Amino acid sequence: MAEIRARFRKQFGTFRLDVDLRLPTQGVSVLFGRSGSGKTTLLRCMAGLEQSADGYFVIDNEVWQDGRYSLPTHQRSLGYVFQDARLFPHLDVAANLDFGRRRAGSEGQRIDRAAIIDLLGIEHLLTRLPDRLSGGEQQRVAIARALLTGPRLLLMDEPLAALDHARKQEILPYLDRLHEQLAIPIVYVSHAPEEVARLADHLVLLENGRVSAQGLAAETMARLDLPLRFGEEAGVVFDATVLARDAEWHLARVAFAGGELWVRDTGAAVGRHVRLRVLARDVSIALSETDSSILNSLPAVVDDHAADDHPALVIVRLRVGGMPLLARLTRRSAAALHLRKQQQVWIQIKAVALIG
Repeated sequence: MAEIRARFRKQFGTFRLDVDLRLPTQGVSVLFGRSGSGKTTLLRCMAGLEQSADGYFVIDNEVWQDGRYSLPTHQRSLGYVFQDARLFPHLDVAANLDFGRRRAGSEGQRIDRAAIIDLLGIEHLLTRLPDRLSGGEQQRVAIARALLTGPRLLLMDEPLAALDHARKQEILPYLDRLHEQLAIPIVYVSHAPEEVARLADHLVLLENGRVSAQGLAAETMARLDLPLRFGEEAGVVFDATVLARDAEWHLARVAFAGGELWVRDTGAAVGRHVRLRVLARDVSIALSETDSSILNSLPAVVDDHAADDHPALVIVRLRVGGMPLLARLTRRSAAALHLRKQQQVWIQIKAVALIG
């Protein structure tokens, strides 16, 4: 079975990296953790920029490192996008892109340059120098240049970290397009829960140079036994399909593994697959179906619960069909409901809390 296998053990001063990963060769694998957890160090090991004598890195049966044998970075078929765009300041956008294409040689000639330019929406920028671009525009050009090298693997090291909120919102839709339209596996470093929820198919949680958890994003984000939590951003993500759009109320009805939900209409066409995020703070639990202003009410089963960061709160994991969801409520409310495992309950989810 095709996969990316990464095993690195190395001491960096007082910090030790000790990881063993199996990642899919499709979709986006996000390395998530606090600053200093080893995310960038691991990415640099994958790129061959950091050397580990006890390292093993294979992508789809092609060995890039095995012990002391290590393919030089320039011979690895990868693209690398840094926190800062690192464009050549004396070259315009078109020339920066051509540099990436030349680096790929004959492999790059098979890449549709026009398609990459269209994918990232940069055609109107081709004659500009980098200092005439916004931060978001610079990162889009940097991504395009990396893709034009014809990589088998795209590494992205917190590409939105240096951007303000407005610029992040500008570039996220383009990252969505990469996710949807490209077959290149992406390993993406982030410490932002919003980026994890929006992009991750596979999630790796890092702490102190070690992997504390890894797996499908939806299941991993719903785990209660992990030392690394998302705090106020705790929640789950899942895929859904648009069933109908209500033009009068600007809502859309979507279907997912656990039923149907009303969400804000973002313009997605009927039949399109979308990603939804439900935060634990926006899910309430009731013992019976009740009438309220909340549009979404679904039957669920209590799966488990755990203490939250504050002693007044508890996190409850539920199953809606086969899908996990999280709910955050006070311990007092949980006690009043006499919540227990396998209990049948009803959950309510605000439509405005669902983020596509």
